[in-house]
Amino acid sequence: MPKGTLLVAGTTSDAGKSVVTAGICRWLARRGVRVAPFKAQNMSLNSFVTADGAEIGRAQVAQAQAAGVEPTADMNPILLKPGSDRRSQVVVLGRPLADVDAMEYGAYKDRLRQVALESYQRLRAAYDVVVCEGAGSPAEINLRRGDIANMGLARAADIPVVVVGDIDRGGVFAALYGTLALLDAGDQALISGFLINKFRGARELLEPGLDMLRAMTGRPVYGVLPWLDGLWMDLEDSLALDGRSRPAVAGPADGDVLRVAVVRYPRISNFTDVDALAAEPGVVVRFVTSGAEVGELREADLVVLPGSRATVADLDWLRRTGLAAALAARRGPILGICGGYQMLARSIRDEVESGAGLVEGLGLLPASVEFAAEKTLARPVGEAYGCRVAAYEIHHGTVTVAWPGSQGDREAEPPADGRVTSFDQVEPFLDGCRAGAVWGTTWHGALENDGFRRAFLAEVAAAAGRRFVPASGVSFAALRERQLDALGDLIERHVDTDALLRLLEEGAPAGLPVLPPGAP
Repeated sequence: MPKGTLLVAGTTSDAGKSVVTAGICRWLARRGVRVAPFKAQNMSLNSFVTADGAEIGRAQVAQAQAAGVEPTADMNPILLKPGSDRRSQVVVLGRPLADVDAMEYGAYKDRLRQVALESYQRLRAAYDVVVCEGAGSPAEINLRRGDIANMGLARAADIPVVVVGDIDRGGVFAALYGTLALLDAGDQALISGFLINKFRGARELLEPGLDMLRAMTGRPVYGVLPWLDGLWMDLEDSLALDGRSRPAVAGPADGDVLRVAVVRYPRISNFTDVDALAAEPGVVVRFVTSGAEVGELREADLVVLPGSRATVADLDWLRRTGLAAALAARRGPILGICGGYQMLARSIRDEVESGAGLVEGLGLLPASVEFAAEKTLARPVGEAYGCRVAAYEIHHGTVTVAWPGSQGDREAEPPADGRVTSFDQVEPFLDGCRAGAVWGTTWHGALENDGFRRAFLAEVAAAAGRRFVPASGVSFAALRERQLDALGDLIERHVDTDALLRLLEEGAPAGLPVLPPGAP
């Protein structure tokens, strides 16, 4: 039974570190190995709440599922959630610590490095194997001195490193060689080999390059992972959303396709909420990224406003792009989730996240929002459409619904755009409300509940006038398991797993050559 640790680094963000780490976890778990994932520092707007109420990155949750273990805060002890180009919320062991800019963050590095190492050591004591995932690239030499996620972690814990390169981007040999060459001698000593990801083409044409890379670096290419169509897995950041559109899985021949438009604002978060919609046969999911696509909002059968790390700023973006006006003019279904729900309210008072004070919302739901300093982190369970719904909450904004007949049912002064400000028919919806064809909830993950999702889509189809009948028997949890199995298959079939086992048991090979010039 192998015992040890390995760090999966990448030449760039989105090179495939997360999926390779998940694949290794699934492959080892199949062998009966007690394995856990670990990412010391993660920058992501996709997060999840663990069973004990800690917020961690969704990628580590998926990796824990691949390993067959319950996710914990130790698997992602430091989570950075960007709120702008310069400022991020720092979440430590699942709880928000501070909002800092890039320069202020340096003052926390020594403390956070110790937190990360302690989490790593707890995992090492509890599991046979810990598979670590790096962040960005280890060759970001301007950040090396304070690094705690890549070579800083590897050096502190003597962890062998495998570097993943994305051949679909082009330039993979230069990226792999250059990543190694930019590191100092001590870091290079732990770079044990390479993996090439997303290959499609004739393997025989690639082989000479693999041989030359091995000769130039003294390190093997442990495997070439083929491009896998239809692969998705709890994406870490919106970089991976560029150009992303999920075509419909084949639906009933006599039914309509249901078109879903998801608004991708600049600080979109937890956009994985819509993956369950895209998994439904006959549903097409498209991300709307600019005002030029306002027609998508008009033509869609359902518009989803997902979560946001910067609710007020993203609401302003909706207005500047003209998408807010398109939403106000819609008569078809709209679903707001968390930050999107908050935008649908009449008003937002935010002295916490943006400091903007009182801001007018879209006014499509009879509600008001107040931001609190303390973040709500919870795993609620409820019921809707007669179905059990398990979900999770991550938000600073608290929504208060003005139910019909209550004191807040009417605004003191109607807004200048003439929107209807009285809602005679308002119904509960999960923890939020529904008014006509507009639904709002703070609950993430609700759509992953199969019965609820089908009932909700049936309601949407009826409101949109579509002949769409959700398929029965579609299990989103089973689909996710199949995705994780596919990642395990990739590792088992296309990687030198005997070499990975040697790295786990013996560490980095001794005497690996050092490439010039090396970073100072």
